[in-house]
Amino acid sequence: MNYIIFDLEATCWKNKTDRKREVIEIGAVKISEQAKMIDQFNAFVKPAIHPILSDFCQELTTIQQSDIDQADHFPEALHRFKNWINPDEKYMLCSWGFYDKKQLEQDCDLHQLDKGWLANHISLKHQHATINRLKRAIGLANALKHENLNLDGMHHRGIDDAKNISKIFLKYFDKWKF
Repeated sequence: MNYIIFDLEATCWKNKTDRKREVIEIGAVKISEQAKMIDQFNAFVKPAIHPILSDFCQELTTIQQSDIDQADHFPEALHRFKNWINPDEKYMLCSWGFYDKKQLEQDCDLHQLDKGWLANHISLKHQHATINRLKRAIGLANALKHENLNLDGMHHRGIDDAKNISKIFLKYFDKWKF
């Protein structure tokens, strides 16, 4: 079994809007059954509906328009991600909350792609709250503080958040319920 700790960044705007959000970065870390980091994956994704990033989105994520302009569209980036996961081996998708899975489902729907590969998923955010008997689930930055772990890299960057989530995943490796 491989554990795929992943985090997405998506198009966003400063003011609340009904615009459809799309993935702009997929960051992931692969961890073995022996609790060893095996590999990492990072890809920028060019959105189809709103290919121009808002200034707010660029500031929040540090992802620049030039990064996106050169990126693959979602179907190609997802194909690379799924090959990296290796669907021939057992895997469990793990993210900090349910947003990331829902965003992948939305983008798969948009591009008429299969979503079956998303079935094995858990929210580490919600299990972390249960394990620690917290009143409610907390954000990644606060969870890292709670665990006395450093937030390395840039918060709201997919690959950096995936690495930071992995630190919490490994700390509680034997406690997650799959």
